[in-house]
Amino acid sequence: QLQASGGGLVQAGGSLRLSCAASGRTFSIYYMGWFRQAPGKEYEFVAVINWSGRNTYYADSVKGRFTISRDNAKNTVDLQMNSLKPEETAVYYCAQSRRLGNPTVRSTFDYWGQGTQVTVSS
Repeated sequence: QLQASGGGLVQAGGSLRLSCAASGRTFSIYYMGWFRQAPGKEYEFVAVINWSGRNTYYADSVKGRFTISRDNAKNTVDLQMNSLKPEETAVYYCAQSRRLGNPTVRSTFDYWGQGTQVTVSS
């Protein structure tokens, strides 16, 4: 099960930190990722981290501004978002994969959180 939190309203250039809590059989997780969906648009990959926390990968559009990290003690994966832009207004979803595959596509992920709204005002 996944529970995402931390969304909200922020001005352009501001920051937000999203958090995703994982529960259940965490020993079999390969990846934890974040995707987003803006109104009327397709889901978009944002960032992914493997469960050990050693490897991360970002969409080009967020590199240098977003950081994905894992808190081993809390079994959470956080997404620190800095220098936010209005076009990044979307519902942000955390997702969990229990298998190897392309970690930038939705089909690799088996479980999804409920989504958290991020609104960036101009």
